[in-house]
Amino acid sequence: MAVGTMDSESARTPQPQAALTTGGRSLLPAGALSDMLGSRRKHYICGSVAAFTNIMVTFPIQKVLFRQQLHGVLATEAVRQLQRDGLRNLYRGLLPPLLQKSTTVAIMFGLYEDFSRVLLDCADGSGVPELVTRSFAAALAGTAEAILTPFERVQTLLQDHRHHGRFNNTVHTFRTLLTEHGVKECYRGLVPIILRNGPSNVLFFALRGPIKELLPQASSRAGHMVNDFVCGGLLGAALGIMFYPLNVVKSRAQSQVGGAFQPCREVLLTVWRERGGSVAMLFRGAHLNYHRSLLSWGIINATYELLLNVM
Repeated sequence: MAVGTMDSESARTPQPQAALTTGGRSLLPAGALSDMLGSRRKHYICGSVAAFTNIMVTFPIQKVLFRQQLHGVLATEAVRQLQRDGLRNLYRGLLPPLLQKSTTVAIMFGLYEDFSRVLLDCADGSGVPELVTRSFAAALAGTAEAILTPFERVQTLLQDHRHHGRFNNTVHTFRTLLTEHGVKECYRGLVPIILRNGPSNVLFFALRGPIKELLPQASSRAGHMVNDFVCGGLLGAALGIMFYPLNVVKSRAQSQVGGAFQPCREVLLTVWRERGGSVAMLFRGAHLNYHRSLLSWGIINATYELLLNVM
């Protein structure tokens, strides 16, 4: 079923031609090259706008979840912590995820389409299944997103109340990390991000089509939006639970400033021991993450598909 879905996506997306020019003269009809480039850009634009919309709606939920990941507290205690911080601090740290998520989701959708075009063209006639080719494209796109790790790094520090007195805002945090610790410090937590992004991208792009096909057939734009919301939300929620321990490791690693870089396994074992060797405590906050991911990826997928059709 996944292969059939990917075939439909391929049909929706214009494929590259073997040769675009010869003898310095274009083989494409007038305006065709600009149309193709515009078609490629729209995946980046739609992904960016979809992520921007999602962050503005779900940021307060993310802050509650972050406190649970970092301290292992109940949701009610995390909410009380935010209440004590005050309303002026509720959207503290908004800029990094706004920039990071808008860019990474643009990269996620845009590079997936670009890598798919290139790899499908290279694999043409080789007998390699399209599912394999597109899965590799999804993994490459997810890995490329990790270049924006510094934004997640700064977001973590600004959301951690223990650093409220040390870091004033996004620019000040970046400047402090770079001047006092160097570029490497901005990439603390890179490994769990890479381990999370690649596999989750593969599963997201491979499964969102088949899941949508299982939903009742839509006959209107509103119906398609609902189906896209449900499809993206269910996938995002499931993947959020699956990769939740990696997010815990990332949050814990990135809350540290300076000092040695600890391997993922060591950070995970530290958290495991601190929380009494309990799986339930390790997944503290996972239920909120489920609902946040359900809402976030529902918004992203529905907005992306709506904008793609409109453009």
